[in-house]
Amino acid sequence: MIKYLLSILLLSYSVVSGNAVQVDILDNLSNQLKAGNSKEIASSFTSSVELSVIDEEDVYAKAQAEQILRSFFSKHPPVKAAVIHRLDTNPNYRYGAFSLATKSGNFRVSVTMKKIAASFFITELRIEAEK
Repeated sequence: MIKYLLSILLLSYSVVSGNAVQVDILDNLSNQLKAGNSKEIASSFTSSVELSVIDEEDVYAKAQAEQILRSFFSKHPPVKAAVIHRLDTNPNYRYGAFSLATKSGNFRVSVTMKKIAASFFITELRIEAEK
């Protein structure tokens, strides 16, 4: 009986811990968006990332995508960011939609992440004017 209860306790802990880590990925990204931290965001990019900033969309190398993101943040300094939608139930995929308030307007940021090895990496990032 004690082994059974201990097994349930350990299983419950691992499930709760795993979900907490998954949630933190999107919350951490929200904090990076608010800070306008293009370098830290880009550290989570795959080697090439689909990037759409307002009306420009293409697949860019990680370094070039970071420069484009840095340029966006310099033109639109962030004030506030919040997660407005999350999809984090799939063990190999994450999606987050964020509301980003800047000094020059409000934007919607959507991010798609894919699990590679044991970590999640951003495969697509879209920034569009909030409607």
